[in-house]
Amino acid sequence: MIIDSPLGRLKLIASEKGLAAVLWENDDPRRVRLGPLTPDPDNRLLKQAEKQLNAYFKGRLKQFTVPLDFKGTDFQKKVWAALLTIPFGETRSYAEIARQIGKPAASRAVGAANGRNPISIIAPCHRVLGSTGKLTGFAAGLGAKEELLKLEGRAPLLGPASRSTRKEQNQSRWIMQ
Repeated sequence: MIIDSPLGRLKLIASEKGLAAVLWENDDPRRVRLGPLTPDPDNRLLKQAEKQLNAYFKGRLKQFTVPLDFKGTDFQKKVWAALLTIPFGETRSYAEIARQIGKPAASRAVGAANGRNPISIIAPCHRVLGSTGKLTGFAAGLGAKEELLKLEGRAPLLGPASRSTRKEQNQSRWIMQ
């Protein structure tokens, strides 16, 4: 399913288990490998994802609830699960994600896994910045990354956002099923 967004067209792909990908209009086809796919425009998960993404872009949604079906290595899945814990409007560094998954020396590997995140926006790889707080690589380009952060009320070039309390993090946790 292809949908329009303020950042261009997005291709949504779902399996029977959940949303498997949100791909950018000019995405490199080698960035995300999903295997053979069968088009199904009537898939309820695609419709749910479309509705939630539209609400997100209009500023009416901070927490996605569509079930997700990540396809990747165990390491990649750990990184992508860590992305889901970054609250709306906050950012983390690659090093912070590496420490979170118990691999403190794996910042570069975290960056590589982040770059292969198949479920852009919903698994918020745009919330991961360089250690200095500056924008770094993004599949849709740094301009799109900056726009997503602005949408979430974040000025990305001003350094890391203040951390919320554990209670606030639990209340705003992104749901992965």
